[in-house]
Amino acid sequence: MGNLKSISDIDFHNLIKPEYFPSPDAWEDQVLYFLLLDRFSDNKEKGFLDNEGNIIGTGNTAKYLPVDFENAIQTDPEAATWREAGQKFVGGNLVGLKSKIGYLKRLGISAIWISPVFKQVASQETYHGYGIQDFLDIEPRFGTTQDLIDVVKTAHEHGIYVILDIILNHSGDVFGYINGQPDYQNGKTFPVEGFRNAAGTPDLPLGLVGDDKYPDAAIWPKELQTADAFTQKGKIIHWDDSPEFLEGDFEVLKDLHHGSGTVDNYSPSDTLIALTKAYKYWIALTDIDGFRIDTVKHMDPGATRYFASVIKEFTMTIGKENFYLIGEITGGRQRAFDTLEITGLNAALGIDDIPDKMEYLVKGYRNPADYFNLFRNSELVHKESHIWFRNKVVTLFDDHDQVRKGDNKARFCANDSGALSLIAVVGLNLTSLGIPCIYYGTEQGFDGKGGNDRYIRESMFGGDFGAFRSKHAHFFDEENPRFPEIAKIAAIRKEHFALRRGRQYLRQISGNGTEFGYPVLMGDRMTTIVAWSRICDEEEILCAFNTDQENETIAYVTIDESLHEIDSNLKCLYASAPSPAQVNVETRNGKAVRLTIPPAGFVIYG
Repeated sequence: MGNLKSISDIDFHNLIKPEYFPSPDAWEDQVLYFLLLDRFSDNKEKGFLDNEGNIIGTGNTAKYLPVDFENAIQTDPEAATWREAGQKFVGGNLVGLKSKIGYLKRLGISAIWISPVFKQVASQETYHGYGIQDFLDIEPRFGTTQDLIDVVKTAHEHGIYVILDIILNHSGDVFGYINGQPDYQNGKTFPVEGFRNAAGTPDLPLGLVGDDKYPDAAIWPKELQTADAFTQKGKIIHWDDSPEFLEGDFEVLKDLHHGSGTVDNYSPSDTLIALTKAYKYWIALTDIDGFRIDTVKHMDPGATRYFASVIKEFTMTIGKENFYLIGEITGGRQRAFDTLEITGLNAALGIDDIPDKMEYLVKGYRNPADYFNLFRNSELVHKESHIWFRNKVVTLFDDHDQVRKGDNKARFCANDSGALSLIAVVGLNLTSLGIPCIYYGTEQGFDGKGGNDRYIRESMFGGDFGAFRSKHAHFFDEENPRFPEIAKIAAIRKEHFALRRGRQYLRQISGNGTEFGYPVLMGDRMTTIVAWSRICDEEEILCAFNTDQENETIAYVTIDESLHEIDSNLKCLYASAPSPAQVNVETRNGKAVRLTIPPAGFVIYG
């Protein structure tokens, strides 16, 4: 393991195991947790609970305390050191992740999405994992192949699935152009100086470099060591211009040539065939449960369909009947759902519309209907009958890119008193349609202030680039008041089928019990109750939050008329602050209940 240099070295006959961890019946039942491996855990913390719930006293990094806030930026030189550390590898690894599986289990997580773990270009600081140099090996700073196997095994023992982040569209910066990285110019092919050596100098011929002479140079497996493996057309400048966004390099990351042809008659290149076999290898070897595929927008639909078809066929043969393929498909809902229909991917990652509408709805800056309508549109996927997108979208409000925010990147808790509304936005994420995903550090209230990618990629284990501008203090604190609240909501979601697979309805509200209407944004900011129901069979669960961060809000909320008797009641299943233990069903606008929600509060009744 870990020293393969060619696809031909893979012996699937002996590699495939007699039995694999079965897929979930439904991925919408799961709660995902996305983590950047380099920023999660280095296995050197102390004072946290291990996988069995025992406190760990060893290690040299103590738990974060309020006095540690901004302790890394007390002087200008210290602040510069902290900022610089955020651009480099900081030390998170697979062994550290393995030691925190219990932490994630107790939070209510049932599936982990791990950033790319494969070997990076040696001369660069691609700590995020998206600059792959060897598709058949693990980045040594992250650990070993056996470490990845151990992470998956430990996760499965705790009932947690594992999704790996993978890249098909591009490799790392494995070669250099003559005269430096050019911009895309009408499909022109640019001359290449050569593959980069271990130090980053492009002095190796753009061809086979030998089976083991240069393990840290060029690109591996060796089937990719050919000029034909790359498009060689310079970096994308116009991100929505076709064919530029399909052919160009992703900044300095080099675009791979996948093949040619229409979707129905696509001819995969040797490169795409080799990459697909490489990812089959990782499934067979490690028993992972799904892939999140990076930058799908920048791939030919035919290439994506080829990959999805081969992977699905392979995983079905080994007993993983519902191996999940999640595509990062930027550019709005129409492109996302068209891509799913054409390619056979299972779900789209909501990097665009969903995070924006989720964050700013809870903060009072978006119309509720704009968010809830994202999941309900038959015409979008060319269906005549109604369809609910409960298992076609991964929903999240914070992520590692935040393309939508431009130069104003920050986590939910950074602005607009977001920390006050954190439980409300998590509640919306976990109880509305879609497959919910929590970005690492959310449960500790990370703020990600700074306006740049690095600041929304803080370190959970401290080191030189800890969250809240700190250093040398870890954040695996299960006594943080946010942690148990998120765990409670996740537990209620798991208990109630309707919250996972039910239909969804935005509900009308009324302040006086007579005049009802859907909450809408009027003026700069909306201060109101936003409520929705999840219904499955004869069960209705009513969820609501208060966008007013300063005042308690009271409103009548419409519920399903056929499922409730007058003078019956709905019991409070969850409240982020003291709220009525039950609410009575009254004859108003059909039938309604009177909700009282604390400032920035979130409640569940059923």
